Formats: sequence, C-alpha cells, structure tokens
Amino acid sequence: MNSSRAWLVWGAAVFAYIVAVLQRSSLGVAGVEARGLFDVSASTLSTLAVVQLIVYAGLQIPVGVMLDKVGPKALIVTGGVLLAAGQLVVAFAPPAIGMAIVGRMLVGAGDAMTFISVIRLLPSWFRGPILPQVSQWTGNIGQFGQILSAVPLSIVLHGAGWSPAFVSAAALSVVAVVVVVVLVSESPDGAAAPTTATTWAAAGRQLVDSARRPGTRLGFWSHFVTQSSGTVFSLLWGVPFLVGGLGLSSGEASGLLAVLVASGVVAGPILGLLVARFPLRRSNLVLGIVAAMGVVWAVVLAWPGTPPPWIAVVLVIVLGVGGPGSIIGFDFARSFNPLRSLGVANGIVNVGGFLASFVMMFLIGVVLDRLDAARVASGAASDVFAFESFRVAFLVQYVVVGAGVIGLVVERRRTRSGLHREEGIEVAPIWVAVMRRWRTRRGRRP
Repeated sequence: MNSSRAWLVWGAAVFAYIVAVLQRSSLGVAGVEARGLFDVSASTLSTLAVVQLIVYAGLQIPVGVMLDKVGPKALIVTGGVLLAAGQLVVAFAPPAIGMAIVGRMLVGAGDAMTFISVIRLLPSWFRGPILPQVSQWTGNIGQFGQILSAVPLSIVLHGAGWSPAFVSAAALSVVAVVVVVVLVSESPDGAAAPTTATTWAAAGRQLVDSARRPGTRLGFWSHFVTQSSGTVFSLLWGVPFLVGGLGLSSGEASGLLAVLVASGVVAGPILGLLVARFPLRRSNLVLGIVAAMGVVWAVVLAWPGTPPPWIAVVLVIVLGVGGPGSIIGFDFARSFNPLRSLGVANGIVNVGGFLASFVMMFLIGVVLDRLDAARVASGAASDVFAFESFRVAFLVQYVVVGAGVIGLVVERRRTRSGLHREEGIEVAPIWVAVMRRWRTRRGRRP
C-alpha cells in the first residue's frame, strides 16, 4: 500500500496544505502594515485573526462530519477555492476593516477544510509504523507555508504593495486546487472510503460517540496546549513583538518566523519516531514540550530590560517544536476511534489548539490596548507594541495553557482507566495489538 502512487497522492495533498498554511499565516507578516492601512487599535487588529480562527475552529466538527460523508478530496478542493476567494477579498478591501474581516473569515473556512482532510486521507494510503511518521511529516512540511509568507510574500508586500501580495497568494491556491483535482484519489482503487454515516443523524451519533471517548478528549487537550502559543506568535503577535517590542527589523522578524518553521521541521521526524517507538508515553512528550515553552517564555518575559536577540532565537526554536507536538493529538484520535469516524474525531482534536489560540490572541490585544491607554493617560506617548506591554500581555498564555494542562491530565487519567477495559472501547484494531503488547512490557500509560 505504501507505493510510489501513495507518495504522489500524499505530495499533492501536502502541497495543498502548504498553500493553506501560507494563506493562514499571511496576516502575521502584514500585521504592522494592516494596522496602518486600516488605522485600528491592537484589539481591533486582533479581530482580523480572531474571526479567522473562530471560523476555523467552529467549522472543525461540521467539516469532520462532512469528511466522513463525502471524503477528503472534495473538501480539499472546496477549501482551496474558499482560500483563493478570501485572499482576493483581502487584497481589494477598502480602508474600512469590515471587508477585510469577511475575507479572513473565508480564509478561515477554507483552511478549516484542508488539514483534517489531508490527515483523513493518509490511512487509506499508508499502513503500519510509517503512518504516524507520515502524519508528522505532513504537519511539519505544511509549515513551509509559513516560510512562504515570511519571505517571498513579505518581499512582495513590502516591494509591490498590499494588493499584489494577496492576489499572488490567491493565485497559488488556484494552482493547488488544480493539482489536487488531477493527482489526488480517495483510495488506491479510486473509490471513496466506505462510511456508515449516510445521514446527518448517524453522523451526529458518531460525533457524540467520538466525543465521549477519553482518548479523543486527550487528543483535544494535547492539541490545545502544544499548538496555541506558536500559532499566536506566527499568525499575529510575533512580528509586532519582535519589531515593536525587541527592536528588530522587519527582515529579521521574518527570518525568525522561518527559524520557527525550521525548528518544527527538525523536531517533527524525531517526535514521529518517538511516538512510534513509545506509543504509551505520548502524553509525557506533550507535557515536556509545554514545560519547555513555559520556561523559555518565563525567561523572555522576566528578562531585565529588553532581551537580547539570541533569546528571541531560542524562543522561536522552542515554539517551533509545539507545531509537530500538536500532531500527537491526532495520533490519539486515530488510536481510539474507528476509521469511519476518524474525520469527526480529527475535527474535535483540531478545535483544541485554535480555540486556545483565538482566545489568547484577543486577550493579548485587549491587554495591549488597556496598557497603552494607561500610558497615554499618564502623559507618556502612545506605544502599543512596547516590550513592557508585551511583558504583561503575554502572561495570558499561562492562564489559558494552564487550564489546558489540567484538562489533559484529567483525560489522561480517564484514558488510562479505559485501557483496562479495552473491550468496552471501540478503537482502531491496530491499537488493540499495540496496547496489549505494551501493557505486558511497560505498563498502561498513554
């Protein structure tokens, strides 16, 4: 099954995901320009990214249900069309921010259909230990879209202007749609994978059944705590923090976003091997990644004065590991759900990181505005992106991610209890064999 054709289908699907990540992260490199173009406050600017992620997160479960009904190829194509339309709206949006918000909502809708569709495609083409590694490669390689937004899109933005930059991004989505239509098939025989959710009522029951599984919820919280900090940084507040807070140039800030992606690319295969080798220690990997991010953020925010550039490099390297770390959440979903409901299970998991992200994005913008208002009231000049303001605003992460860690620990305990009675849990067949082997050799920890 792991044939050359499988790799061709995978490559085409991953290309569509790379382009989706480019569209998703395009606002991150244009945050400073967007604030000047639309003449808005930090909290209003955050609305552009927040509504995009709200749409993304809100559509995950409906898209997951549709995925189990119609298959991944149709949704990848539909997502590409929506991404192109959204970027065109942003490209020609008037100075009033309303139309740009509509455009980012379309981007969020298209993005919502892409990643979980690509992940859902993999079990039809790959089998055995290679599957979790291919999942990691998918997530990691997709992050090259951030490099495309951080470097070539940024060059076009600062050289040719706002409209040409976003039109070129939209054109790339059109190319991705054509590639998927020509090269991607649902399965090796060309037919869609059979599903039992022939009605919306049946799909709803699958949703409820999947959400009831502690392993699905463990995946949700794993995604919640690992992906959110890096997403907040790369999608909106990273460049303003690096430029306005730390005093780096726009080029240096874009370069650090590329380092963030490179970090994930290096860490991803390592995490994939660890997950395949130690499937019952996956939650420990997640908690280790979260702890590392928490420590580095503490050093950055507690640094006396303005942190030196090397601290920023360490920060983005650690944040980059969170991206592939979040893929472990989908591995939990695959382990504890049958194939026919894997789409909706992946949707539930994918909500996690983006739910945390848009909450943190918005709250950081609110805190920045409040602190700037207090600064102006005291007679000082306005400086929304001052490091001292970011020092306080970024503390929001500890509250949100801390809540997620509590949820993860609770669901891990419930999942471990469920492993004692696997006959009462409908899980992927391969997981039963893996679980039995590891229970006798190394204990019962997921």
